[in-house]
Amino acid sequence: MKLPDDVRGLLHDCDPDRVDWERQRGFLIDRILSDGSWETIRWLREQAGDDALRAHIVATRGRRLSPRQLRFWQVLLDLAENEVTAWIEDPRRSEGLNVGTSKLR
Repeated sequence: MKLPDDVRGLLHDCDPDRVDWERQRGFLIDRILSDGSWETIRWLREQAGDDALRAHIVATRGRRLSPRQLRFWQVLLDLAENEVTAWIEDPRRSEGLNVGTSKLR
């Protein structure tokens, strides 16, 4: 699947032609949720669906999202407040240990 230009524009640190929705879905979800415009978020929600976005955020503990972004997605996707609070307050988060580990080149 060819990624829309708006999504490709978020991939400034890698080659957008090498990014594959099926293989790098998590990477794309993280990037769009944290840095995307309303247009890219709309595209993401159409492609993945809110259940998949919710599951991804829960599985990753929102590691690529700021506390403010996590609160936004908490409301929008009906994430459990106590869970989101625990992720935000996790001391490993401020040490950078909860950050994604892979970049595409």
